[in-house]
Amino acid sequence: LHSPMYFLLSHLAVIDMSYASNNVPKMLANLVNQNRTITFVPCLMQTYLYLAFAHAECLILVVMSYDRFVAICHPLQYSVIMSWRVCTVLAVMSWVFSFLLALVHLVLILRLPFCGPHEINHFFCEILSVLRLACADTGLNQLVIFVACVFVLVGPLCVVLVSYARIVSAVLRIQSGQGRRKAFSTCSSHLCVVGLFFGSAIVVYMAPKSRHPEEQQKVPSLFYSLFNPMLNPLIYTLR
Repeated sequence: LHSPMYFLLSHLAVIDMSYASNNVPKMLANLVNQNRTITFVPCLMQTYLYLAFAHAECLILVVMSYDRFVAICHPLQYSVIMSWRVCTVLAVMSWVFSFLLALVHLVLILRLPFCGPHEINHFFCEILSVLRLACADTGLNQLVIFVACVFVLVGPLCVVLVSYARIVSAVLRIQSGQGRRKAFSTCSSHLCVVGLFFGSAIVVYMAPKSRHPEEQQKVPSLFYSLFNPMLNPLIYTLR
């Protein structure tokens, strides 16, 4: 349990707990109460934390894929490459970058005027739903969201895919069937989590919009903000 893989898993667990704690309590309260209101500052805080934890999960998943790549492709150098110092630096950089990027989104939202209607067509204060309430041009906000998606979703996903292509190539060179099964089982749980999280996030923020974009985005955003944090422990526990 003191290996880098479990050190990174602990960060993923903290992110998932924080992610769910940010959205789910208010969501459940809204389902129970008739008075489904939220004031401006808590709504912005919910948006900020939701973005920060989403970015952090993307980056931690990339670091985890790099850890698996080193473990399988460079096993003799693993303890040197993935030292505790390297793991700590990668984890801290992921957290810091995530909260700074979310702060950029928050500052850009604060400059917008909101003159009504003040009804969010979503389960929580999701950034795109909040921007639809602004009575000013949100072009800069949309541009920053797209650029952030390229750096936090598409870029990391490409790194993960390249890592796993190298892993598959290395595993196929293993002579024993038992060794191949062990290597693939080591990566299968992480690959499931990556597919679920990145797939649903890309559908929300980068897929072409339909005639009813709000309805299109509700289910995938609910999936990665509610179901994904619940599925991650199950996937890794079964592993």
